[in-house]
Amino acid sequence: MLEAFLAAWVGCILAQASPGPNMMATASAALGQGRRTALLVVLGISTGSLLWAAGVSLGLGALFAAFPLLLILLKFVGGLYLLWIAVRSLRSILANNELSVAARQQPLGDFAAWRYGLFVVMTNPKAALMWSAVATFLFGAGLGRLEVVAFGPLVALSAFTIYGFYGLLFSTGVAMRAYGRFWRAIEGAFGLAFGALGMTLLAWGVRDLRS
Repeated sequence: MLEAFLAAWVGCILAQASPGPNMMATASAALGQGRRTALLVVLGISTGSLLWAAGVSLGLGALFAAFPLLLILLKFVGGLYLLWIAVRSLRSILANNELSVAARQQPLGDFAAWRYGLFVVMTNPKAALMWSAVATFLFGAGLGRLEVVAFGPLVALSAFTIYGFYGLLFSTGVAMRAYGRFWRAIEGAFGLAFGALGMTLLAWGVRDLRS
């Protein structure tokens, strides 16, 4: 069991450390509203890890395999959500308002920041695919449902550590001052990145519908 946990955890850590919606959501929240908001977003992402672990232990991964349209639907939902974030960022530039993609226009409260992180990870097809693979690996190694659920806190811990690092990094004085000086370029970069991810997910969804 320990060997299976460690092998799966290493794979999850590598996936979490790679750039994606979770990392960008944390970084943009840190730049827009500072350390507290960023860490609450990270807490939401970590909570999502627990929910994904519970879901796949109850057969969510098998459900995606049996009904591929569910994963396709998730790609469309996640893609549209990322495009909405991108539009907010780019609109702030056109309006010449120094507003963060995270929420300068409508400052996030504590619960809203947590919910933002949770929604990002729960609509992320990358998370769905990762957890489906994790469930297949752990069940294949002979682990039971409770042991797969117990894997969730490990992934939540690494998520909070990795994305928390990004949150602390982007909420430093240097980062905040750089944002204040170059906010248009930073907003543009975030907007284009979120937009590219959103369009990619939508393109994947369309491709899957046609195949």
